[in-house]
Amino acid sequence: MSITITTAPCCWGVDDVRNPNLPPWGLVFDEVAAAGYGGLELGPYGYVPLDIDLVSRALGARGLYIVAGTIFDDLVSAGNRENLLRQTAEICDLVTRLPKPPRSDGQRFGAPYLTVMDWGHDERDFAAGHPDRAPRLSDEDWAGMVANICAIAELARDRFGVRAVVHPHAGGYIEFEDEIERIARDIPPEVAGFCLDTGHTYYAGMDPVEMLRRYADRLDYIHFKDIDRAVLDRVMGERIRFFEACAQGVMCPIGKGVIDYPAIRRLLDELGYEGFVTVEQERDPRNAEGSLADVKVSRDYLTSVGFCATRSGPLPS
Repeated sequence: MSITITTAPCCWGVDDVRNPNLPPWGLVFDEVAAAGYGGLELGPYGYVPLDIDLVSRALGARGLYIVAGTIFDDLVSAGNRENLLRQTAEICDLVTRLPKPPRSDGQRFGAPYLTVMDWGHDERDFAAGHPDRAPRLSDEDWAGMVANICAIAELARDRFGVRAVVHPHAGGYIEFEDEIERIARDIPPEVAGFCLDTGHTYYAGMDPVEMLRRYADRLDYIHFKDIDRAVLDRVMGERIRFFEACAQGVMCPIGKGVIDYPAIRRLLDELGYEGFVTVEQERDPRNAEGSLADVKVSRDYLTSVGFCATRSGPLPS
């Protein structure tokens, strides 16, 4: 069984491209390579330039590849459809023309993927992690969100051959157990898979091991995070946005928090999961000087509990 560990720009605090404190994308590429990772995610739309030649050279010089692009936007509003599809086309056009990620025999769908996450609703952001007080969408708005996701996934699949994976995200309208169950019913597996995130599931009150097991038949890609329980307990008692909690350190290097990664390793062995796992640790970008050390800690810990330590380089493009 082959599982390859990659990482993402959010470990350097790159979540909102409007944030003036983001580190240069070239520095992130440098530190990803220095930490021993072979690949990374593209990050939010607009962070890495949509310049195929420039980004190809930057990746090639460091022996890196892009494992996934990201739609991180309002998936609910019908009026946002055109914007979502434009992002989808531009991201997929880029990632499919960059150095190719390796593929293992057991992968159902090869990388790069398109992770699809709902975001941009204050009423849900302040209720992140609180299923009891988070407002839910009306049936009409839910159907509109499903239609937007299907349109994204079908464009990615039919024009570019890219597998879209729905990522439940703290502070969005797909976060809690009931919402994940509903989206699994409403979006057919031939349209989109899942990217479950251990940190987001724990933050939202679920057991990551149980959720990975429950949706194993939809699981095309995985994100790994860890949670500082003391910080989580504190921020759950505050009215706070999700990324404000991250800036306070609720996400910590893997192996330093409460999530049981040896149990996850055993489960993925049992399931026969092959492919990619991406390490994430959201933070304030003003603290990005600690990112290199933290992603090394996460990678070393995962190696110690049986995950792939090999730095898999890109395939010829």
